[in-house]
Amino acid sequence: MESENKEKFETIRKNVLEEIEALRQIDDEEIYLIIDKKITEESHKSYISLEERHRLKEAVFNNIRKLDILQELVDDPTVSEIMVNGTESIFIERKGKIKEWEKHFDSKEKLEDVIQQIAAKSNRMVNEANPISDSRLENGSRVNIVLNPIAINGPIITIRRFPENPINMEKLIEINSITKEAALFLKNLVRSGYNIFISGGTGSGKTTFLNALSAMIPQDERVITIEDSAELQLIGIKNLVRLESRNDNFEGKNGISVRDLIRSALRMRPDRIIVGEIRGSEAIDMLQAMNTGHDGSLSTGHANSTKDMLSRIETMVLMGMDFPLAAIRRQIASGIDIIVHLGRIRDKSRKVLEISEITGIENDEIVLNQLFEYSNKDEKLVKRNDLKNREKFYQRGIGDDLI
Repeated sequence: MESENKEKFETIRKNVLEEIEALRQIDDEEIYLIIDKKITEESHKSYISLEERHRLKEAVFNNIRKLDILQELVDDPTVSEIMVNGTESIFIERKGKIKEWEKHFDSKEKLEDVIQQIAAKSNRMVNEANPISDSRLENGSRVNIVLNPIAINGPIITIRRFPENPINMEKLIEINSITKEAALFLKNLVRSGYNIFISGGTGSGKTTFLNALSAMIPQDERVITIEDSAELQLIGIKNLVRLESRNDNFEGKNGISVRDLIRSALRMRPDRIIVGEIRGSEAIDMLQAMNTGHDGSLSTGHANSTKDMLSRIETMVLMGMDFPLAAIRRQIASGIDIIVHLGRIRDKSRKVLEISEITGIENDEIVLNQLFEYSNKDEKLVKRNDLKNREKFYQRGIGDDLI
């Protein structure tokens, strides 16, 4: 922003704030009217074009009521990720490519104001004593915040924007993230009540894929979603309960963990439980839910491969209890039926790289049956083996022709 325009902006902003401070409650429309009035007053001192009026109006409103300069990016549907690296720089992702944005915050104080506004709207708390927080915006975008002294060049904000209209399986087929054959196979797995775990690295599309799978759940079932920060967008399920964890308050009390929510969900008569992502000891409760008759449950986790995901689940369980590794592996093998692994290939596109079935335990090791694998030669997901455990298919009356 040029120095002259910046001076006008600051003057108008200050005058608007002085007027609305005397009002206890004021809606957005009234703020716009006050901004218009102050811009008109300022135009009597120096000429302000119609285009500049509009820009100043939006800039002042975003500064007072929204996310300041970030609001422009949040409202841009082509931006999938926003990365604020302190006051020095802002990077954005469009169509899988990351580049630096031309704007940045003028002061650390303004950036911190935006952070507190984001946290407060999600009933979260972030400060020097609690410098890391996950939150979300009103449009459902996921927000991660890291403050000083953890972030040396902080404060840091990372915003992951999700499509307004969730991507369905048909769209994933269209963009070659999955083949039609594999998608139909997964649809029948979901309908039949197989417990499915989705793994992948950061930005591989786990939440998007989980939404697409969830759309295949029969509409007459009761579904409970459990998330650290609510971001799932399930469509078509009427009997839906959405639960979100809560951080401790400033006294370090009254927090509600994902583990607490899973245990509570078991008493809410769910047909299926969907855990947005497991990161720690809640893996214990997720496995217990899958092993206590809640067939068709879904969850996700970070890992570089299917085998790595199994190792990570073992580690996460051990974070919550001292349990023999062999017993943990038996719980995993009996709880999780299918693992779908996602990733990005060289052109940065997101693909389903592997679909594997857990068939049991041999020599205290979990045995995998690879059903589909992404072939670099064929540039698509290729079927490798047939499903071995077909019991749930037969229980739900799905024939061999759809397996």
